[in-house]
Amino acid sequence: MINRSVIPGTFTMGNIVCGFLAILSAFNGDIVDACWLIILAGFLDALDGKIARISGGTSQFGVELDSLADFLSFGVAPAVLVHTIILNDLGKLGWIISIVYIMAASYRLARYNIFADIDEKKDFLGLPVPMAALPLVAYIIFSYHIWGSLEYSQILISMIVVFAFLMVSQVKYDAFPDKFDTPQAKRKLALLVLSAIIIIIKPRLLLFPFFALYILYGMAQQIYVLLSAGVGKVTNKQNEL
Repeated sequence: MINRSVIPGTFTMGNIVCGFLAILSAFNGDIVDACWLIILAGFLDALDGKIARISGGTSQFGVELDSLADFLSFGVAPAVLVHTIILNDLGKLGWIISIVYIMAASYRLARYNIFADIDEKKDFLGLPVPMAALPLVAYIIFSYHIWGSLEYSQILISMIVVFAFLMVSQVKYDAFPDKFDTPQAKRKLALLVLSAIIIIIKPRLLLFPFFALYILYGMAQQIYVLLSAGVGKVTNKQNEL
């Protein structure tokens, strides 16, 4: 009988392979290939967690292995890629930005592992590491498809800095549910399916807007919560007076 953890572990190993090949591709100057390998790693990462929970093959070993894979594919690989394509031109500042991004990714993964036992599933605390990497590579693919090279590089530099901050922040991001027994979960599923259908039509153009909207939505939610809390405090003080 096959161990339940073998199948999700296979996807995790595929994630690792994609991350390593993405780094090699970046060094060889195959920038777009490196981007697609990181996106493929993201697809495999999404599958391994879902399959593990559905099959009952979750384990502490699997959690740790998945974090190591994510650190390689979504921490180191995108940092190497972005440094190769643009940050290298900034000298020491480029090194600092790359290092800060990698440190933020490692911190975010370690924090996730701490909360894994108490099930960090309803919301992600801080931007998930894969969702920090995927918009970066999606923008590069978008840029190469439209202009044939990286244009408006300041956008890419700004994103890697902002995403590093969001990973270590307290901003909450929605997680995709494992069960669809509530109206909210069903709406999320319908939205994801619709988005996937639209993206498949023109992935080079639509992947980046999709990931960008996810990140902006989380930031907008956090701003709304902070504003609501501020208004609530002011209202309470006025009522006390």
